[in-house]
Amino acid sequence: MSDKQLQHAAPKGVPDYVPPESAPFLAVRDTFIRQAHLAGFEHIELPVFEDTELFARGVGESTDVVTKEMYTFADRGGRSVTLRPEGTAGVMRAVIQHNLDRGQLPIKLNYAGPFFRYERPQAGRYRQLQQVGVEAIGVDDPALDAEVVALADRSYRALGLRGFRLELTSLGCATCRARYRVVLQEFLSGLDLDEETRRRAELNPLRVLDDKRPEVREQTESAPLMLDYLCDECAEHFAEVRRLLDAMGVAYQLAPRLVRGLDYYTRTTFEFVHDGLGAQSGIGGGGRYDGLMAQLGGQNLGGIGYGLGVDRTVLALKAEGIDAAVLGVGRRVDVYGVPLGAMARAEMPVIINGLRAAGISADMAFGGRGLKGAMKGADRARARFALLLGEEELSQGSVAVRDLDARAQTSVPREGLVEFLAGQL
Repeated sequence: MSDKQLQHAAPKGVPDYVPPESAPFLAVRDTFIRQAHLAGFEHIELPVFEDTELFARGVGESTDVVTKEMYTFADRGGRSVTLRPEGTAGVMRAVIQHNLDRGQLPIKLNYAGPFFRYERPQAGRYRQLQQVGVEAIGVDDPALDAEVVALADRSYRALGLRGFRLELTSLGCATCRARYRVVLQEFLSGLDLDEETRRRAELNPLRVLDDKRPEVREQTESAPLMLDYLCDECAEHFAEVRRLLDAMGVAYQLAPRLVRGLDYYTRTTFEFVHDGLGAQSGIGGGGRYDGLMAQLGGQNLGGIGYGLGVDRTVLALKAEGIDAAVLGVGRRVDVYGVPLGAMARAEMPVIINGLRAAGISADMAFGGRGLKGAMKGADRARARFALLLGEEELSQGSVAVRDLDARAQTSVPREGLVEFLAGQL
């Protein structure tokens, strides 16, 4: 690649999805969205940037997301704004601002799009990452927790993924978390930790359990676990979540050391992991966040949600050998028009436009290509049918319809073409 070309490359850590790679990307994103809508979640469109204070308060000032990874800048009015690093805080802000919490509960919202974190780019770990998320807000019911976890599991399975596992734990409530915090800090104080890690232990000791460095993980191997310090109410809540997941047939592994990267999580917390991705094995996750709405100035209503990584799920599909055709997006169009001669080139756009108006996906060969070249275009479009229009068809008022899968051809009157193709498709 020349220096001139490099000047016009995408920013580091920002992936392009171009055909044919864009097909599985769309399949993953649209499948996740469809599964959410099947469960009664409604779409919410969020701003790509928000006031920085929203994320500092909502995500947690001690998290790596806030301290190291946010894209923050001053706009022309001198206001500090941040490209959204995650979706939950923005959803909660919108719920409060538009009084959605004053209506029927729970509020069930679904969003999709890019999020931004300044991380070291790796396979599946991008600075512009794509997620589909849901948030169910306003009801503290273990049945809602189980629904959200099961929905995430079903979203992956709808793609044909099987080589993932669901890790599940409870991070307790403010009451039992406070008791556990004292015990954990006492344990950590006896370890040989560097100064920065000791400061982290004072601010948020759970963050230390999430440290991936071998020397830290070895020392914290025998750390006390949150699951052993749950209050009776939290223990009952978690037991009911597990009972419901068992009844739904959702397989999971208890992961008492699981700590998500955001401070707002309480009680039910979960992550989906795919070992085919190497070090960056997480493909999605989420949890309950009781207290977040009140922290942002709203009612004291809890909620639960998740964010599913589109980029990492695309990589997981590749790791399992699942291609776009299996996902139902193998065809760019169903019908491809092949005009043969000047008069046919004048008529084929009319035919193609009529098919599209009837809801049939269609494209055609342009530029006066011959039969061989035009049929290559039909192959690249992975079309089911090719429409051949030449002098004979024009004189008869018909179109030759070639079934490219069955390798069969039939002549169809133009006035019956839409009905014929609709019946076949």
